[in-house]
Amino acid sequence: MDHPVLLSTLLGFDESNRHVFFTWCAMIILFTVGFLLRGKMQMVPKGLQNFMEVIIGGLEEFTVNTIGEKGRTIFPILCVLFLFILVQNLLGLVPFFDSPTANINTNAAMALFVFLYYNYVGLRRWGPGYIKHFMGPVKAMTPLMLPIELVSHLARPLSLTLRLFGNIRGEEIVLLLFFTLAPIIATFPIYFMFFGIKCLQAFIFYMLAMIYLQGAMEPAH
Repeated sequence: MDHPVLLSTLLGFDESNRHVFFTWCAMIILFTVGFLLRGKMQMVPKGLQNFMEVIIGGLEEFTVNTIGEKGRTIFPILCVLFLFILVQNLLGLVPFFDSPTANINTNAAMALFVFLYYNYVGLRRWGPGYIKHFMGPVKAMTPLMLPIELVSHLARPLSLTLRLFGNIRGEEIVLLLFFTLAPIIATFPIYFMFFGIKCLQAFIFYMLAMIYLQGAMEPAH
């Protein structure tokens, strides 16, 4: 969202690299929360620890219920990805800040990571046999299915990138328009709606990455 004055502008960042600054802000927030929790872990959680355990525990349970016990091996990566995207999304609701995910370059980097990671998991699990995931259920159809599956997989990073970028950028443009027309009356209630949408977009990215990893870990049919 194009705020009248962004914190990155005050610190000397320009249009081309301000998303890098806000990405680092998201990383600093996550590292800070991690260090705070590390020094105050309790058997009976409360406060921030209880809040984070609800989020992480809920995500882990959802992952295991969806793809089985093998989901625990990939959950740490998925959880970090979700939290990272969530914090980046929510930064756009903070005055003088911007969402790094409203920049297509940030989303492309994360989508490319997901693409490389799930293919790495597939190759590590199945070795050369991983190619069977791209050959279709019938050997006679391999010449047809192989190029179709390759194009389908190559389109996944583009789909992840544009879906997140379009939703976050669109939300922030709408929020800016509401703020311009009615600075307080219009934006205060819509903040809560956009808060929920930004959380949902982070979960959708998480869920799609989980589905891709599940496909790479399962036997080829």
